[in-house]
Amino acid sequence: MKKKEQVQEPNIQEVADVEAVPVSEQNIVFKPNVGPQTDFLAAGEREVLYGGSAGGGKSYAMLADPLRYMGHPSFSGLLLRHTTEELRELIYKSKEIYPQIWKGIKWSERKMQWEAPSGARLWMSYLDREDDVLRYQGLAFSWIGFDELTQWASPYAWNYMRSRLRSVASDLPVYMRATTNPGGPGHQWVKKMFIDPAPYGRQFDATDIESGNILSYPKGHTKAGQPLFKRRFIPARLSDNPYLAETGDYETMLLSLPEHQRKQLLEGDWDIKEGAAFSEFDRNIHVIEPFSIPRNWVKFRACDYGYGSYSGVLWFAVSPDEQIIIYRELYCSKVLAADLADMILDAEADDGNIKYGVLDSSLWHKRGDTGPSLAEQMTMRGCRFRPSDRSKGSRVSGKNEIHRRLQVDEFTEEPRLVFFNSCTNTISQLPALPLDKKNPEDVDTRSEDHLYDALRYGIMSRPRFSIFDYDPMGRPSSSMPMADSTFGY
Repeated sequence: MKKKEQVQEPNIQEVADVEAVPVSEQNIVFKPNVGPQTDFLAAGEREVLYGGSAGGGKSYAMLADPLRYMGHPSFSGLLLRHTTEELRELIYKSKEIYPQIWKGIKWSERKMQWEAPSGARLWMSYLDREDDVLRYQGLAFSWIGFDELTQWASPYAWNYMRSRLRSVASDLPVYMRATTNPGGPGHQWVKKMFIDPAPYGRQFDATDIESGNILSYPKGHTKAGQPLFKRRFIPARLSDNPYLAETGDYETMLLSLPEHQRKQLLEGDWDIKEGAAFSEFDRNIHVIEPFSIPRNWVKFRACDYGYGSYSGVLWFAVSPDEQIIIYRELYCSKVLAADLADMILDAEADDGNIKYGVLDSSLWHKRGDTGPSLAEQMTMRGCRFRPSDRSKGSRVSGKNEIHRRLQVDEFTEEPRLVFFNSCTNTISQLPALPLDKKNPEDVDTRSEDHLYDALRYGIMSRPRFSIFDYDPMGRPSSSMPMADSTFGY
């Protein structure tokens, strides 16, 4: 039996597998900008999102990406916009550049398709309603692109069109590509799919946007347990596009926008949301690369437990200048309190000394007349905590302290609170928390706030406001609750 030929991932140097029309430096039609645009055209992951600020060259990159395969006779591509009006813009741009790049390529207005002399075809169409996907039932494409992905309010179209992705040639890879700015009706699902799972620019295993679990082959499959495919988000800024950035005119227009729109369209900020409780959160400032934490730094943990919903556990490290680093998270559902205790202790196995733990004080309440409380069950497993502060006004005080910690210290020139980029759930949830419309001093408790509560418990266990509160002798501050001797603290 002949061994199946391995599909090679495209390389930016390999624009096409057939002869292209030679061009001189003087008559180049399209040359990708150095940086993100080039990275996007060279990407080998199954699903890639290219986006961020407006003016980053996204549409031209999307038009250019399928051209590398137009010399393959089996290539069949589909480029989508949300509406016909938006589609016209893409068609107009393609008519400007495609005939100059591929000699003999022809556009059919009736079929809404480009056809190359090789026989390769690229359709350009729209998906206005969810049931529009049924137009493509029974069809197959080796490349599918969604321009301005957040214009789709749900992931239904993206997920369905994935089922139309297949290739009839061993040397023809299959890809889905998308471009977009933050904002729009589909902001949240796109953010969950491409932004939250990994640091910007890094390849990651595709995950389910609801559970966060890695998509993998099922039991009984020859590849059981292996990830299905890879994704990547490639960020772009206006500064990456020299053609727009040079004059500064477009930047001026973006600077004139309201704050939340300016941060989305100029800065490419996926975390900004109108009505967000922590609008000052900035991944460029508050998210850092992991490092080895010195053994002499104080470490502690905080936990918000929930069986029916989620349990959130955060680990804190305190630097000598009182900067708090969130260096680990645990986020899970439908886990018994005793089992969660075991999971916590396993995570801490190589951590050295965890100074103390803080747990939602309601877990000390008895459930009926018999048996230990949930907090006592965790203690019996060796995972000890002291109760969190749930006094009147503690929620607002905790929120205000997080605000203070997120500020950049005028002496250290660093924020007082940072997060390892491995804490992906916390980084995703904190900036997405909305304010309570009835009580704007607090967050909306109907939102996903379990890791936020854990953060609040931990922060309020040592509410120091400045580096001048730092005591090198390690004595407790006057504002820090004293240890609960019952549990050994």
